[in-house]
Amino acid sequence: MPMNFTIPDELESLRQRVHAFMHDEVLPAEGDVIAEDREGRRDTLVVLRQKARAAGLWTPHLPRDLGGLDLGVMGMCVLFREMGRSLVGPSAFNCDAPDQGNMDLLLHQASEPIRERWLRPLCAGDITSAFCMTEPAPGAGADPRNLRTTARLDGDAWVIDGHKWYSTGGEAASFLIVMARTSDDPRHGATLFIVDRDAPGVEHLREVETMSEPLLAHREAELRFEGVRVGADAVLGSVGQGFQLAQARLVPARLTHCMRWLGLADRALDLCKGYLTRRISFGKPLGRHQAVQEMVARGAMAIHAGNLMTFHCAWLLSQGRHAEARTFSSMCKLHNARMLCQVLDDAIQMHGSLGFSRDMPFGDWYRFARSARIADGPDEVHMMVVARDYLERETSLLGP
Repeated sequence: MPMNFTIPDELESLRQRVHAFMHDEVLPAEGDVIAEDREGRRDTLVVLRQKARAAGLWTPHLPRDLGGLDLGVMGMCVLFREMGRSLVGPSAFNCDAPDQGNMDLLLHQASEPIRERWLRPLCAGDITSAFCMTEPAPGAGADPRNLRTTARLDGDAWVIDGHKWYSTGGEAASFLIVMARTSDDPRHGATLFIVDRDAPGVEHLREVETMSEPLLAHREAELRFEGVRVGADAVLGSVGQGFQLAQARLVPARLTHCMRWLGLADRALDLCKGYLTRRISFGKPLGRHQAVQEMVARGAMAIHAGNLMTFHCAWLLSQGRHAEARTFSSMCKLHNARMLCQVLDDAIQMHGSLGFSRDMPFGDWYRFARSARIADGPDEVHMMVVARDYLERETSLLGP
């Protein structure tokens, strides 16, 4: 079968529009967003989001009846790379985590009343959401089977009790998607519930301060649930489907992270070009020193490899080959997270003291990037998945 890596004309035109919007609107506002306090940051993002909507670039991954452009996952690869060139980009287009993954989950699994109440305003950018799975030790983390939060039936309502943390955006979210244990079944013992953030019994304990905390529009929240009552229509999918739905959400959501990271890594390496040409050291430009060239080549190869891996995994999803895509999404997550950290570390090194200074954005980006090797599954879990699935394959990766 012939292979074709050409981007269709219509999608390429859309990519160019996103690229221009990033260049003209997002990148000039980037410094202000990082420097401002929370209120000022929110105001700047509101203006950017209004401009993105006016430009016809709002939530392109969503169906048209929800205000999007009905792009498939392959189209998302093309656009999300462009948006990811700035930490501000995804939020400007309403394509940021966790809202983007939550939109997809509600679109396919929520009841019609839930969609009307929560999905439409989420797609419109009027509200935000959070996904609450991770718990403090000894609760669920990399191993969701440690889930301690429970939900029990009481008449026609479910009562949720538990403790969550690292719930991104949980403080300001209008609703939460909460994973709770509903039985002791090891595979079908968890259920996902939609919970109003202002429901009685939902308590915001604190913001979890992190290395990248000042940079993000969404903060990490620690939440407690005590006797929180929700109706039967708050169940996403069906009772006992929690683990399966979480995995179905995480595979494509994980891949969209990889798309964004490619854009940021590519921009970081691009920023090195001019400096390596201008800066003279030991009688010649830095870019002509072999040790520096090794870092450039390493970054270029890693970005290219990550790009191909990401597009391949997206193609598998577009073909409905979700079981295969799960393994390859772990490969992408593992490779692209490490690639991003390595490219940024090398960018700092190539710029020397300038790279370490606040005059360059690499420090802010690196603090953000370091979480890539932990969030949505740490490196070690994805390595385990890739190795296990490879050892169970009946064929090699390249065929019979």
